[in-house]
Amino acid sequence: MTTNTLPAAAAGTWKLGSFEVNRLGYGAMRLMSTSDGGVRDRETSIAVLRRAVELGVNHIDTASFYFAGPRAANELINSALAPYDNLVLTTKVGPGRDFEGTFFTARPEQLRAQVEQNLRELGLDHLDVANYRIGEGLDRGTGSLADGFGALADLREKGLIRELGISNVGPDHLTEALAIAPVVCVQNQYGLTARREDDELVRLCADHGIAFVPFFAVASGTGEDARVAEVAKRHDATPAQIRLAWTLHQGPHVLAIPGTGDVAHLEQNVAAAALELTDEDLKTLERDN
Repeated sequence: MTTNTLPAAAAGTWKLGSFEVNRLGYGAMRLMSTSDGGVRDRETSIAVLRRAVELGVNHIDTASFYFAGPRAANELINSALAPYDNLVLTTKVGPGRDFEGTFFTARPEQLRAQVEQNLRELGLDHLDVANYRIGEGLDRGTGSLADGFGALADLREKGLIRELGISNVGPDHLTEALAIAPVVCVQNQYGLTARREDDELVRLCADHGIAFVPFFAVASGTGEDARVAEVAKRHDATPAQIRLAWTLHQGPHVLAIPGTGDVAHLEQNVAAAALELTDEDLKTLERDN
């Protein structure tokens, strides 16, 4: 099976600046924990990562604050996948967690330490893509991002980062960031039934040739949705696959980074790259419930 026939390649590719990636990627946030909050078996997590790459995933989203008990996403990625042949790793900085696991927001002068922490954990000399994430939790960031994003732009000039993105932002933040340095991606919570106010931002990213990378595109679905169930039945697919397919149908610049710590679930997610929704499907999904 050649690279361009691997399942993750079925939805095509997009360029994150100098890096070309398959539009169906993988998010590492759920890699360490089981659904009931327990610590996932280490070998299972490593098997998920290696299977993702076997299926053609070449874009993995991670962060140094992704850890649970003795498991940390960056360490698992390093152990399973280094030396990262043809693999693009996207990290995010801004949020951090102290030794007790409590979240904090880094000041601009602390961002270099966060970048270097990711470099150490992943075993890299530079980060492929670093997203500057603002706001607290899922609350959309407000105010200027210039100081923090400017600090990352300086680290890019120093060679510690190749490409820059922003996360948890609005359209004004994108305009502000573009005045400072090139932006290759915007990463926000977004899905069929979540944060649809970002429809405008999705279009703005398309206008600028910037990737829009939703997180929680599947998890943002609240409860059973009759529309999703109807379309899933037509395609003999799972509701999660339909939500991912809808995400990928929002434009060639829209990527997907679903996360899981289960190999079978991973395979289902990646298979969604090949799902082709019809106009009727899309009308069904967009109708009022």
